[in-house]
Amino acid sequence: MEFEKQDQAALDFFTHNAVVSRLRDVYTSFAERREALGLSNPGSVENIAKEVQRDVFLNNLTFSGLRADLTKAFSVAPLFQVSHALSMGSQGLPPYAYAALYGSPKVFLQASIDNELQLSGRFNYRWNSALVTKTSVQIAPGPGAMFSLENDYTGADFTASLKAINPSILDGGLTGVIMGSYLQSITPRLALGLEAIWNRAAVSYGPEMVVSYAARYKGSDWIASAQLLAQGGVQASYWRRLTEKVEAGVDINLQFAGLGMAGGPMGGPMKKDGVATIGAKYDFRASSFRAQLDSQGKVGCLLEKRVAPPVQVTFAGEIDHSKNQAKLGLAVSIEAADQDVMEAQERAGGEQTPPPF
Repeated sequence: MEFEKQDQAALDFFTHNAVVSRLRDVYTSFAERREALGLSNPGSVENIAKEVQRDVFLNNLTFSGLRADLTKAFSVAPLFQVSHALSMGSQGLPPYAYAALYGSPKVFLQASIDNELQLSGRFNYRWNSALVTKTSVQIAPGPGAMFSLENDYTGADFTASLKAINPSILDGGLTGVIMGSYLQSITPRLALGLEAIWNRAAVSYGPEMVVSYAARYKGSDWIASAQLLAQGGVQASYWRRLTEKVEAGVDINLQFAGLGMAGGPMGGPMKKDGVATIGAKYDFRASSFRAQLDSQGKVGCLLEKRVAPPVQVTFAGEIDHSKNQAKLGLAVSIEAADQDVMEAQERAGGEQTPPPF
């Protein structure tokens, strides 16, 4: 009993002294003022321009050749489905790929393998409502395997992320790529952040580190973002919702090679390069149409049409006037599910917590 009293007295000295009490009061006052500002989560640095890059532009959607996707859903809660992907005449897609997906409020699993035995997989785990761990692996015949580990923390008014690509200590030192980013809401409309990248290809090479800065401003029906890249470049995006069904975006990417005291490489003139892209998206009742044009003479469009509840047809076209090239793509996606699975999906609606994609 005497020892317990002594331990409690020692603990009270560290937790109830004047310095700790003052720090606690300062933190409480700061948290109350921060909450009174009504700040919201600004998203992440990686997705700072997602309204333009992912929602409007065709960068992640366009394709060439013929493609067919067959998806079979076995359950909704938890989510489980398998898919077969067939393609012909495509430059970036394998002729055949098989994929399986499983998702619950805490776990997300996805794996795929193609006809060339290239295997890729993802495993995400949600520890709580704010912290998610994401892992991914890619294995191909021969050298070239890749592994990444990422932790994302989503706070009430900030997002922090730490990611490692191919980390290793087997060569006598730490190698790989480590990226850390932080985006904080300063006002209800303005958010500022930064991203640091540490890279070391091998133990025989010295490590390199670069830092870039980001800003995001959200208006009533428009969003502007800008990034000052460490390699000597600037990227700025502007997104605006014109009507309920129409949204448009502009992206400008400027690269300045050879920034520094000596100018360009070998003391020569500084090289400048820039690309401006404008795009728009229109949502119809059962389809959506995207189109974009850049300053290098490339024109592209994408039409997604839901011809029936389980069937979607996608048409993609691109013309590169500077290279005198053209690409066309046509895809058919069929989603099949049993009647009880469809009824379970309608009952679930949006009430269930989505998997940590």
